[in-house]
Order: sequence, then structure tokens, then C-alpha cells
Amino acid sequence: MRRVSAAITIAALFLSIPFASAASKGNPQEGKKIVDNVCAACHGADGNSVIPANPSLAGQHPEYIVKQLQEFKAGKRKNGQAAVMLGMATPLSDADMQNVAAYFAEQTSKERGSSNKDLVAAGKKIYRGGIASKNVPACMACHGPSGAGIPGQYPRLSSQHASYVADQMKAFRTGERGNNQVMTDVAAKMSDAEIKAVAEYIQSLHK
Repeated sequence: MRRVSAAITIAALFLSIPFASAASKGNPQEGKKIVDNVCAACHGADGNSVIPANPSLAGQHPEYIVKQLQEFKAGKRKNGQAAVMLGMATPLSDADMQNVAAYFAEQTSKERGSSNKDLVAAGKKIYRGGIASKNVPACMACHGPSGAGIPGQYPRLSSQHASYVADQMKAFRTGERGNNQVMTDVAAKMSDAEIKAVAEYIQSLHK
């Protein structure tokens, strides 16, 4: 009982630590021009990436997109496609970032499903209930039961590529991605198998 209570306490604490956001009041039409010329090749013209290594951005909260672009431009992101994104983000002004974010936020994410039902079932338990023995809180405490996230606080995860989610979790765990201490603390307690299962479940979500 104490372990479960500890997990709940940690989840409640995490809910009080939003990511530092930048309000986006961008112009989607202007954002589309940038997306078509710069972003579409990797993230899809409508934000639905077909490349598992690149995240889908359709329906993502604009504040979160702006934050990530700012961090790429500042060289604060080191993992994954950081070098590529540094080149993409550097020419963008704050207004450009807000426009791009506004465009992607208006797009509709596509359902992906999952090819591994066993992993989805295991991932669902962690996502919805956490891992009490490790004091890992339920993912839905911050990202919501459907993976929709909370605008201005926590990113949308629904229908995200499982391989991308797993790669980011592992990068948080090693410290290679160091832009969110909450996720670093959570991922540090999870095994590869647990991360893979959660990632598969997240991909199966659709909202």
C-alpha cells in the first residue's frame, strides 16, 4: 500500500511541474508555407510522419512545438536528429516558430494502431497504473488517459511512433536528452522492456 501511495504522490508532484512554454499565437497559413518548404519531408505535409525516427506533429500543442524549436535553435537538444533540427530551426524567427506550431496544431493525427497486442497490454498497465514497485507514476497522470496531454503543460503522445517514443525515453534515461528533469527521473527507473511496452501502447492510442 505504501508503494502505491508513493507512486500516487510522485504523480501528483509531477502534475505541478509543467514544461516551460511559450504561448503560440501564430498564423497557420504562414506556417504552412514553412512546413511545405522545410518540415514536410521529415514530418509530413499534414504533420503525420511516415518515418518512425521522426515524430508526428499533427495535433501537437503549439506551446510544446515552439519550446522544442527554441531548444533546437539554442543547441540545448543533443539526441537523435538534433544536428539536423539545429539546421532547420536556426533560420526561424520566433514568429516563424509560432506560425509552424499553429499550423501543425490544427492538423488531425492519423490512427496507427499496434502490431504487438502483448506489448500493448503490458504497456497499458504501466501507462494507466505506473509501476508501484519502482515508484514510477502512471503516464496518464500527466499525459492524460487518451494521450492527449494538457495544452501548455504536457505534450500530446497519442498515435506517436513507438520507436520514436522509446528512443526519447532511453535518451532521457541516459541524460543524452536533458531538457526535462521529470522525464529523466521517470525513465531512469524503467527497463528497456518496460519502455518498449509503454511506447507500443502510446502508438495504439488515438484521440
